[in-house]
Amino acid sequence: MEDDDVPSLSAETFAALQEFYLEQQKRQEILNKLEADDKLKENILFDENWQLSQFWYDEATVQSLVKVVDRTIQDGGRVALISCPTLFVPVKRQLGDRASVTLLEYDRRFEVHAPDFIFYDYKTPQKLPPEIFNSYDLVVADPPFLSEECITKTSETIKLLAKDKIVICTGSIMRENVEELLNLKICKFQPRHRNNLANEFSCYANFELDDILS
Repeated sequence: MEDDDVPSLSAETFAALQEFYLEQQKRQEILNKLEADDKLKENILFDENWQLSQFWYDEATVQSLVKVVDRTIQDGGRVALISCPTLFVPVKRQLGDRASVTLLEYDRRFEVHAPDFIFYDYKTPQKLPPEIFNSYDLVVADPPFLSEECITKTSETIKLLAKDKIVICTGSIMRENVEELLNLKICKFQPRHRNNLANEFSCYANFELDDILS
C-alpha cells in the first residue's frame, strides 16, 4: 500500500481520541487509588466538595432511600439518580442485575462509575443523550443549590427523563417550587446529612413514599 493510501485522522478526531484516552487513564488512576485505600467496598468513595455544594446523606437516610428504590422498582426497570452520587453504590449493590441505575452528576470524580455515569450540569438541563428521554421508571434527584434557577432547571431534566415515579430531596424552603413545577407532595420522611446543615431538608414524591418506610 502506498503511503498516500494510508488513512489519516483529522486534527479534530485525533484530539478527541487523545481526550478519550486521557479520561480513561484518569479514571483508572482514581480506581487504583480507591482500591489501594480499600474504599471500593464502601458506599461513599469520595469526600464532599463544598464548592460544589456537596453534603452527603447520613447512613440512615441512605438506607431509607435505598429501601424506597428497591421496593418501588420492578425487575428490568430503570433508575436515574440526579445529583445524588453517594446513593449510586448502595442502590446498585441492592438492585444487582435486576434493574439498571444511571448516575447523572457534575462531579467528574464519579465518572469511575462509567458506563453508568452521565455528565450533568443543571445549567444545561436538556444537554443529555436523547435516547434516555422518557425512559426511567424512577427518578431520584437532589438539586445541588437551594435556588429557584436550580430547582427549575433540574425539574426540566426530570420531566425529560421520568415516565413514572419521582423523588426529590431538597430544602424545605423549596416546597412551593417543587409542588408547582412537578406536582409532588411533601413526605413525612426527612433526609438528613452527615454534617448537620442549618437548612431543614424535606423529601417530595408523586407516590406514597412514607408507606414504604412505615
